Amino acid sequence: MSTMVTGAAAIPPEERRRQQHAWNWYDWANSAFYTTVLTVMFAPYMITVAGRAAGCTDADETCRRTVDVLGLHVAAGSLPAYLTSFATIASAFVLPVVGAFVDRSRRKKLHMAGFAWAGSFFAAMLFFLQGDAWQIGAVAVVASSLLGGCSLVSYYAILVEISTEDERDHVSSRGWAWGYLGGGLLLLVNLILFLGHDAFGLTSEMAVRVSLLSAAVWWAAFTVIPFVRLRNYTPQSLVPAEGGLFARSFGQLFTTLKELRAYPMTLTFLVAYLFYNDGIQTVIVSASTYGAEQLGMSQTILIATILLLQFVAYGGALLFGRLARTRGAYRSLLWGTFGWMGVVVVAILLPPVSAGAGLAITLFLLVAFAIGIVMGGTQALSRSFFSQLIPRGREGEYFALYNACERGTSWFGTLLFGLVFQLTGSYRPAILALIVFFVLGAFFLFRLDPERGIREAGNTVPSVV
Repeated sequence: MSTMVTGAAAIPPEERRRQQHAWNWYDWANSAFYTTVLTVMFAPYMITVAGRAAGCTDADETCRRTVDVLGLHVAAGSLPAYLTSFATIASAFVLPVVGAFVDRSRRKKLHMAGFAWAGSFFAAMLFFLQGDAWQIGAVAVVASSLLGGCSLVSYYAILVEISTEDERDHVSSRGWAWGYLGGGLLLLVNLILFLGHDAFGLTSEMAVRVSLLSAAVWWAAFTVIPFVRLRNYTPQSLVPAEGGLFARSFGQLFTTLKELRAYPMTLTFLVAYLFYNDGIQTVIVSASTYGAEQLGMSQTILIATILLLQFVAYGGALLFGRLARTRGAYRSLLWGTFGWMGVVVVAILLPPVSAGAGLAITLFLLVAFAIGIVMGGTQALSRSFFSQLIPRGREGEYFALYNACERGTSWFGTLLFGLVFQLTGSYRPAILALIVFFVLGAFFLFRLDPERGIREAGNTVPSVV
């Protein structure tokens, strides 16, 4: 008696490969926003603009003075971290509803592209962040981060439709690698623009604003490729729902949260991911702030270092993808978490430029190299490993929960980073405080039985977990 083949396995292998290559293009498209905007350009520039609004003229004083945010006095140096935290809190309410709708949709690629183009529109508004008008930048970065998260819900759900269990680590790793390469190439262009701004007839601030705009244009333009090439597939294993669109979405959200208790290993991984990913995201988002404000790195060195990090992360994603083939995604994630602990410890010991520029820059580059390796691997494998723990027909809902603490939308990490800085006036203890997230992440990963979790979700256990 033959067994009917369903899901990704029912798609011919050649067609699956074409769909997977088309899917990878969205990593290429959206990573430019996360790299140029959230990782490098936005935070230092926002601190400058907000500091100007606070009446600061001295660089060392800027971060200690405050601006009024909805009646709260917020240090200019902490403002980017607080904005990121606010975006994540909003995501916690919005993304699960989006995910419940995506699961029932036959047009996931349309939702992915629609949210992406809306997000790129708000990202383009960052071009108008100038003078002391920090408010427009605050609205733009929150809205673009939130909409970017919405697009990723559909994007991640598509991964399950176009790849089998044994293919996902490879497909996800290649996607992240493409993202780092695309983001790195645009950052290289922006580095040239920033370093040679006089030759282009631009001020340094205008060069930053043009770079922020270029990320929005890149995001919107390259989203066209997966939108055109990806196919739509019929949703499978859906849970019946009644009522209108919003009633079905919110109703299914509550059902998902209640039924999550039936998948204890899935819940354990989500808790682990919440902690170690918050640490990762805070390191990424805060790296430029730490380098510029604490170590005294010039903007030129800072952007060049993070450019190096992007290309190293390209190799790191592919390296961990190969490692997962022989050792499994679960073990590789554990090793990556321990690698992050080492990075944080070394980072707090880095000397400032004033102690010797040559040594300080060299050590900063070495830490960036290490970050690139573990960043590429842990992010790529987290996505593919979690896809194994999701019951069929619930990909959007579960990836919405996953994406609530995804890249660029950290909550606890950025909040702690901002609070520790505001209390101490130094970024060193703020960076050190992040190690607790990696320790807690590793603790919960140790409590996870990956094969049990995959079986509980009703999925096939890959040949190597």
